[in-house]
Amino acid sequence: MEFTSERLLYRSYTQADFEFLFSMLSDPEMVRYIGSGNIRDEQGAKAFLDWIYSHYQMNKEYGLKVIVRKEDNVAVGHAGIVPQNINGKNELEIGYWIAKEFWGNGYASEAAKAFIDRGENQLGINRFISLIQSKNQASRKIASKNGMKLEEQVLLKGKDVCIYSYVCKDNDF
Repeated sequence: MEFTSERLLYRSYTQADFEFLFSMLSDPEMVRYIGSGNIRDEQGAKAFLDWIYSHYQMNKEYGLKVIVRKEDNVAVGHAGIVPQNINGKNELEIGYWIAKEFWGNGYASEAAKAFIDRGENQLGINRFISLIQSKNQASRKIASKNGMKLEEQVLLKGKDVCIYSYVCKDNDF
């Protein structure tokens, strides 16, 4: 599964991407607002990659995909459509992380929009959420910029999390 937006290409993870993934997961600033906020060692990063692969087995369109800058083929982050269960309800999350050396270039906004558009227009998905820790103002702005609305705030795994939602227009799927 591969597709593109204006400046970016999105493709599935492979074992060759492990060092890139590990670099993000082992950086305290990168994971500050992700899950528990704790860095992962090599074993934890391998488990995380296995978790990504498990989504590919569910549906090749699901799971985090590597974001590659088209101009120079450099990996800048990952994003995707990630199945979540929130308080007993199955949801599809638009998730996005950009490696910190690439922050401030609009890649997260472009990637989130690309996955919303793909989900809505090609896959017939009618609703998305984004789970964003309340203190992560940058990600909250990205969600709002892409038409997502704050639906509620909940406590997930001990963290105050904002649930943003995007309800797609009617489609013919």
